[in-house]
Amino acid sequence: MKIIFAQKNRGIAVIVVLVAVTVLTMLAGAFAYSMKVESRLAANADNDEQLLWLGRAGIDRARWILSIEGNLPFTSLNQIWAGGPGDGPETNSPLLGISLDNFPVGDGTVSLKMIELESKVNVNLADTPLIQQVMTQMGADAGDMSVVADSIQDWVDGDDATRPAGAESDYYQGMTPAYYAKNAPIDDLSELMLIKGISLPLFKGGAATNEQGAAFQSHIHGFGHMSGQTPDYPFGFADVFTPFSTGKINLNTANETVLQLIPGVDTQTAQAIIKYRSGEGGSDGSGALKSLAQLNAIGIPAQVSTQIQRYGDVSGSTYEVHATARIGDYSREYIAVLFRNGPNVDIFSFYWK
Repeated sequence: MKIIFAQKNRGIAVIVVLVAVTVLTMLAGAFAYSMKVESRLAANADNDEQLLWLGRAGIDRARWILSIEGNLPFTSLNQIWAGGPGDGPETNSPLLGISLDNFPVGDGTVSLKMIELESKVNVNLADTPLIQQVMTQMGADAGDMSVVADSIQDWVDGDDATRPAGAESDYYQGMTPAYYAKNAPIDDLSELMLIKGISLPLFKGGAATNEQGAAFQSHIHGFGHMSGQTPDYPFGFADVFTPFSTGKINLNTANETVLQLIPGVDTQTAQAIIKYRSGEGGSDGSGALKSLAQLNAIGIPAQVSTQIQRYGDVSGSTYEVHATARIGDYSREYIAVLFRNGPNVDIFSFYWK
């Protein structure tokens, strides 16, 4: 009996040892994993700081490029800020041979993409004819046009006077949830979704739908669509509007869609402008209209030319800069809005995506 008892104790001891070893192994593994996670978090924190400075360096490089090009009387997609080969004086400037893609900075690289915001319509400065022209080109219902045009202008103006088809705070206080009209310029295009008459399809274009539970879905004010019919727009407000620009559309950088948003400009006129600025129709092959006087050379009728001169220009001053910073496998995109006044380029906003 004593021998059996001793064997039994030894068996229990072996089991206890095995359990202890298993527990200790698990604890050691958990500790090692925790240390790995902590090390990775520390490395990420270090990379975050480095990526931030890389992003800032990229934005400063963009400012330098824009400042050198700031003495030109026009801006075009042929210029270096847009990734073009350069135009005129640029070919003999410090920008010659400069790259916007994967240029080295410290331990990483940065790539730049610049968008001139004068290639779009400034929603804060758009008047009724311009807003209605946008909606006409979209194929929006005629009944929506006055509502949207008046409501946008009521939203951005500084008073509480309501335009005939527009809306001020008394209208928005009846919404769920209730809110006030901003009565100040839009600084983020998503604000448009708060404005009377603007639905998700109008904002995003295509066949976007107001999904169940989506914010402000009650803002649909359809006048011409059949019940259950989803409008399918060729583009949306988000594609052609910007909250930042001088207010003039640059004929050298706007695409065909935006050019046709200028009242009086049809497809033929827009294509003639694009052909001329590409060098195919110009005498010097510069890839740009250097002044609005060149509209006559394109053969644009005087009445249309007057409208273009009211809403258009041949240069821009506002740029949205995307700087993608990379260190090894890590990357982050930083976005800045820059304003240029001659050689002076100021940063309006800077954030990471």
